[in-house]
Parts: sequence; C-alpha cells; structure tokens
Amino acid sequence: MKPVLKNGIAVYSPQGFLDANSSNAFMLIEDIEEATNLKAEMILVSLKKVAFFNRNGLDIFIKLFAKIRKKNQAMVGFCDYDKKKYEAIVRFFQDDLNFSLFKTLDIAYLFTSGFKNANKKILIYSSDKSQRSAMAIELHDGGHNPTVAQSIEDFDKKKRNIDAYDYIIDSTFLGQMGQKVATRVTGNAIIYTITSYLDAEIGEQFNIEYHRNSLNVGFRLFIFDAYKVLSMNIHALNFFSRLASSAAEYNASICFVGMKFDKTPEAFKETMEDAGILFYNQMDDILQNKELLKELGASSSSNIKNKRVINKETILELPKFIDATVATLEMMTNAKATKEALNIRTLAIADKKDKIASSIGYYGDIDGMVILVFPKEIAKKACELLIGESTDDLEMILDTLAELVNIVGGKIKTLLSDENISVNITLPRTYQDIDSLMEVVEGRKGVQVDLLFNDDKFLFFLTR
Repeated sequence: MKPVLKNGIAVYSPQGFLDANSSNAFMLIEDIEEATNLKAEMILVSLKKVAFFNRNGLDIFIKLFAKIRKKNQAMVGFCDYDKKKYEAIVRFFQDDLNFSLFKTLDIAYLFTSGFKNANKKILIYSSDKSQRSAMAIELHDGGHNPTVAQSIEDFDKKKRNIDAYDYIIDSTFLGQMGQKVATRVTGNAIIYTITSYLDAEIGEQFNIEYHRNSLNVGFRLFIFDAYKVLSMNIHALNFFSRLASSAAEYNASICFVGMKFDKTPEAFKETMEDAGILFYNQMDDILQNKELLKELGASSSSNIKNKRVINKETILELPKFIDATVATLEMMTNAKATKEALNIRTLAIADKKDKIASSIGYYGDIDGMVILVFPKEIAKKACELLIGESTDDLEMILDTLAELVNIVGGKIKTLLSDENISVNITLPRTYQDIDSLMEVVEGRKGVQVDLLFNDDKFLFFLTR
C-alpha cells in the first residue's frame, strides 16, 4: 500500500478492521516505515475506509508516530473520521494525546506550507480552549483569517452563515499542544476532579509531581471537585491530610466542594479541617466570591522556603525556550523582537507600571519555570486574535494570556522532545500586578532576557 503524497501530506488509507492482530495494520506499518524519508510535512492515516478499530489496533500506529517524529519531525496523526470515531480516539488516548487529529484531509491541508498565505476564512471550535487557541495561532501564522467560536452555542450560530467561511473546523486536535492534567478557572485556582470510592490508590492516581510544580509556579488555591465521591477510607484521609500539610509551607489553600458525608464518617471531615482543608457546598461559593478568592490565596503568592539554583542543563536549552516564546509573540503582534540584554541574575523589573505577567512550569528530564512579563499593550495586541476583538477587560486579557503562554509551553515541550528531552508542563499562572509575581520569585536566580517589541520592553525569565 503506497502513500498518496499531495500538498506535503503522505496519506495512508487502510481498509476494514484495525486491531492488534490485523495484517492490514502490519502491512501498512511496513509501507510507512519505508516512506519516512519522504519530504512530507505530515504523515497521516485516513480512517475513511476503516469499518472498525480498537485501542490495540491504533496503538500500533501511535508507537510508529513517535519514531517518525524523532526521525523527520513530521506532524503525525489520523484524518477522515466521523464524530463517533473522533470521540473514541480521544477516549482511548485522553491522557496521552500527543498526535494530531484532522476531521478531513482538506482541513489538514490548511496547516501545511502549501496553503500558506491562501487567506482562507476559517471558523474554529473546540471544547478545549487551549486547542482552539492553538489552531487559531497556527492558521493565522499560515496567512489565513481564523474566527474563534468561544462556545458551542456561538459555534452553532456562526456556522449557519455558511457563505461567511471557506472552512469550518471542529472535532480536530493539534498534538503536542500542552496537557490536560487539571482545569484552570477564574481566580488562578486549579481544580482536580475526584470520583467514586477514595482509598490508598488516590496516592498513585494523583500526580503529586504536577501538583508540586504548580506550587512552584505560584498557584496557591487547589479545589477538589468531590461531587461524585461516594466515600473515602483512612488511607485517603491520610493522603489529603499530608497534602494539606505540604500546602501550608507555601501558604496555599486546599478546598473540597460538594463532598457528602452520609457514607463517610463525620470525624474524617473534622480531621481534614484540622489539617487546614476547607469545605464548600457549591463551586460558585468560591469562584464567584472575589474577596474569598483573595483570602484563599488565588490572587496572591507566597515565596517558597527552598530556592533552587539555575543549572547548566537548563541554560544549555535556553535558545529553545526563547525561540518558542519569541516566534509566538512576533506572529501574534506582527512586531519583530530585538534582544537588548541577557543576564544571569534575580528578576529585575525597573518599571512595574502597566505590566502583567504569566508563568508556566515544566518538569521531567529537566525542570524549572518560564516567566513572561508583558506591557499591557503588548498583551492586549497578542490576545486580540484569540478574543476576536480588542478589549480593555483585564480579566479577559489575563485569561487569554494564560492560553497564549500555554501554547508557548507546548512549543517548548515539542522542541525539547525533538532533542530526546522529555518534560511535562503545568498550567499557566497569571499575575495582574508585578508585586505578586515578585513574591514568588524573590531570591531566585535565573536567566533574564530583555526584548523590545517596537518600543515596548518585554521580559523573559527562566529559573527553577
């Protein structure tokens, strides 16, 4: 089975069934391995003629995709599927979706250099805000005119005007664009969802390394969505008590929302409250109360006791961090960046007026934190594409800025992956005033790069 190579995409079209014992799949893999030297921007497997597949059948291709990326950095994934197939793939690989999904081959073409500067009018929607932002940025960079629907209702309304768009994109996913470990909400809180019966396994299921790095980045409010928790035992109680004790070192707050104690001893609640855990009936009791958010720490920060020193391994990868940041911001602002200075020091911001900031952590083979400090005007300009219009709403700008920084983090992750350096990233933390940021990074040495976008100074800071 030879590939169809068109507009920079090598497409393979298996037929029938794809499972672990499918000779169809193994024959296709041999063809793809022979073709990895093709000068293709993408190598995709079309599911148009596939009647049935299971996770084991797709796993064969997922492992091959990793080899292809390592060899020639081509974008890899699947195309030509219906909604049912898309939902099945997302369900199978929701914790490790590092390949791309294109609803149709025509949609995939839009992301290739062959369609660059075609100025197509494109409507985009994804329930994942980071994904729709990532697609908008990639398409804008390719010379298209994307419109981002902010909700399913907005999408349904806009797509009725068929003549307004050349393409309509949904059920599409760009791989290597960050990760979904938790959910960022208004007020810089991280929400973890827990369900069913909680026992000793919670300690294995909970990503403690991610949690610690979120603390390192500056998150101070963690909410456990416990509406669907049936009960918990002493092992789970001890886990959450320990988590609360470690949070106290950062002046962080841990809250439980919707937890019922009809099948869990009331004494457990008292023990958790003694450890510092707070309980609320509804999520809005926290998220819609700005004074409470401030009190719980979601709009403030506290420095950590143990400061880590920037190391050689991190400095060696500095160009990749800067390249990912500058390329994204240049494209979003239509302004060229000029490097003014590079110093190893603690973060220094001479003029804090009209500045906002965001930080994102990474951890794995190397670990640390990237901090970006924006003049408000640069932030507003960079966020216009994702919002769809100019705005002075600071909360909306901060929320959109976080999505932009999440995309930068995803690009950093991909660049490091190409060098066989494996990292995960936290969600971004935003700061509407620089004093809150300085509390987090006080005393931390790192690499500060001063950049100019037109006449506006932008700061990049890499630390641990």
